[in-house]
Amino acid sequence: MFFSILLFAHFQAAIIPILLGIRSTNKFKHLSTNKFIPFGFIFLGLASISEMIDHTKTSWIYVDHSSFFNWLFYSFLSLGLTCLSISVIKNKFIQATNFCISLCSIMSYFLFDKSIALIFQVIISIFLIINWQRIFKDWLFILYPIFGIFFTTFFGTRLSMSGDQFWHILIGPSGTISVLTFYLVLKRSAKNFS
Repeated sequence: MFFSILLFAHFQAAIIPILLGIRSTNKFKHLSTNKFIPFGFIFLGLASISEMIDHTKTSWIYVDHSSFFNWLFYSFLSLGLTCLSISVIKNKFIQATNFCISLCSIMSYFLFDKSIALIFQVIISIFLIINWQRIFKDWLFILYPIFGIFFTTFFGTRLSMSGDQFWHILIGPSGTISVLTFYLVLKRSAKNFS
């Protein structure tokens, strides 16, 4: 029973972002760099798939470790958040800076440590929040930092500290709520811009 719930929690966290990525192709044309939006969602889905594959190596029990698929998880997460961040900005310098920070996150995982990669992930999230809030000014966007940052970090920390796999079940759905938040903010903005 527990394994089925855990599998579902991860599966939906992989499928929903990919479906939203496909659905957002050639949409949101009110944003000049809308071509990055589908990639953002699809990369987030690929991050979840990478995490699922990583868990097959640990018998679906969470283990705080570094591995190739764990690196892919953080890499796709970085790329997904970066694509969503730059999808709303026109300034090429800011776009390039965001991509450089994403590359630093990806490379630092193996060059230094996972904790260094997480520092770059925090910077990416800060840029994302600033860019989206500046453009959309939508109260609904507050759900991203609540579910995508606070709750996933809280659940992950509880999981790492206690080893209680119950916390593992909550991380995927919390991340999915943040992904749905991105899509809903984009849909609402399309109505506001038209």
